[in-house]
Amino acid sequence: MSRVYVLGAGTPTPTPTRFGTSYVLQVGDDQVMFDCGPAATDKLVKAGLFPTKITHLFFTHHHFDHDVDYPCFLLCRWDQSIGVEKELEVLGPTLTERLTHRILDKDDGAFAHDWIARTNHPGSQRVFELRGGKGKRPPPSVSAKDIGPGKVYSGSDWEVTADIAEHAQPWLDSLAYRVETPDGSIVFTGDTKRCQSVTDLAKDADVMLVSCWDDQDRMDREEDGLTGICGTVDAAQMAQDAGVKKLVLTHIGPGLARHGDMEKGIGDVKAVYDGELIFAEELMNFGMGG
Repeated sequence: MSRVYVLGAGTPTPTPTRFGTSYVLQVGDDQVMFDCGPAATDKLVKAGLFPTKITHLFFTHHHFDHDVDYPCFLLCRWDQSIGVEKELEVLGPTLTERLTHRILDKDDGAFAHDWIARTNHPGSQRVFELRGGKGKRPPPSVSAKDIGPGKVYSGSDWEVTADIAEHAQPWLDSLAYRVETPDGSIVFTGDTKRCQSVTDLAKDADVMLVSCWDDQDRMDREEDGLTGICGTVDAAQMAQDAGVKKLVLTHIGPGLARHGDMEKGIGDVKAVYDGELIFAEELMNFGMGG
């Protein structure tokens, strides 16, 4: 059965239990990561997964709490490989290609010094051989592509469609993704306010992960309101309008993560949304089915 691993269920504010955003969807033989926020590589291993097993990475947008661990993940996946793994495919909105080149390019990549040293130093070559590598250690090879709305990827038995998530435009492009798997459909909204494009994308989905920053009442009381991201009631209303079967609240801020606020928030969501509800915690995982 397809399975979802929650690596990061927090925000840009670091807390002992939550920091940044990242998920992995296990579907068939593929492990697909969505976003790569703070410490995603470390959390990946703590969840019982491993960087070399990740075959695809989709970015929703390029705020640091969604992509800052990208250099670590790329270099760790390459360093631990033995040259037989699938080439990593990375897709996301504008800046995805640019960031990848800035990290790895031989001439001016920020971490080119690392992989150049490791592909030439005899000790590093020997480590590669001891892990099972054959021949000369290859340099990193990553396929990165900027994408927009529409059908963006077809795997062996899964397919990804993207649409606009209203979050930080015009400064950053943001996307939400719907993945069709043999076990049902799942939507990764990224960070978004309640909007029609994401509601339509999630129509009748089996699972939807929604960014839920804080208690809706508290967000609405802020001067001029906090825009570009859902609170509890907006997340619930979007899921209810879409007819989603299972709603996963994530990207949860420190306020909503406190007991008392958490229980009130869950009650507010259940007053609007009548499907199954999960209040995400880091390193939890769940199946796509009921």
